[in-house]
Amino acid sequence: MIKSALNWFDGLVEKCQKYDYLALLALRLYLVPAIYVGARSKVLGFSGTVALFGGSTADGGLNLPFPEVLAFLAAATEVLGVICIALGLFTRVMAIPMIFLMTVASSLVHWKHGWDAIATSSMESTVRLNGFLEWLATNFPGRFNYITELGDPVMLNNGMEFAITYFVMLIVLFFYGGGRYVSLDYWLRKRINATPAKA
Repeated sequence: MIKSALNWFDGLVEKCQKYDYLALLALRLYLVPAIYVGARSKVLGFSGTVALFGGSTADGGLNLPFPEVLAFLAAATEVLGVICIALGLFTRVMAIPMIFLMTVASSLVHWKHGWDAIATSSMESTVRLNGFLEWLATNFPGRFNYITELGDPVMLNNGMEFAITYFVMLIVLFFYGGGRYVSLDYWLRKRINATPAKA
């Protein structure tokens, strides 16, 4: 009974694996807007990125050397990353600098804030936000209703959660590529393999 159930399940998984490329496409489609937001902010706010990279830690900066060069490299990596990952072009190659970028971001920017991207209810920032919302509800109920009608406001903690999530997804793309049928990598490799070698 158990063996037959396992065999049935293994057969089902084997049939589903014919569509494994859809999982890789889903990863890419999930990553594209996340990378795009970072790339866009770095390109349009390049001077702010330079100021963040080069600013002193006392002023909230990262105190990195050569901030202009590093800001350019970070922006260029994300711009190329969003294009290549969207198209499934050089997916494995592009995953390497993106993994490096996520590692640096996690260690320099997010590490000090812990894991959570959104502050939990016990964190001081959330306690202060809730206190403000209570005051707003008591004194200005109309404004409170306006602010909360689309959902509960949350406090950003800026922890490692999102950066590590993207890091893990990029590792998957590095090992498995952009996916069969749905990436330019697949069609380029197919064309190269179909081209006869010259003597």
